[in-house]
Amino acid sequence: MSAPTSNPTSGDRSAVAGVRFDTPGPDSPDSRTGFDTFVAWELNPKVALRPEPFGALLYHFGTRKLSFLKNLTVVGIVQSLADHDSAEAALLAAGITPAQRPLYVQALTALADSAMITPRAA
Repeated sequence: MSAPTSNPTSGDRSAVAGVRFDTPGPDSPDSRTGFDTFVAWELNPKVALRPEPFGALLYHFGTRKLSFLKNLTVVGIVQSLADHDSAEAALLAAGITPAQRPLYVQALTALADSAMITPRAA
């Protein structure tokens, strides 16, 4: 994950530490990183998720990387990934609207890029 950035001026808080959501554009997460919302994803077996009042802590025992989820909706989506056939299905089950979708896909993309979530074996 990139170095932490300041929070967006709109008052929205990023769902994942170090990820800004105020700059969506043609360089979307789907095309930039290859994150596929129609693939089944799960929390990496080497990752522990610890719920906290602010969201959750994720610790990857393989890379020793620590990530903060600062949005309870993202925490719920990550926890539910294994229960759904795809990330898209998890987003729909969480009630994410089309307008909100790019923000949550960006958060999931950051988690996939840091190996916190991984594609589920078929």
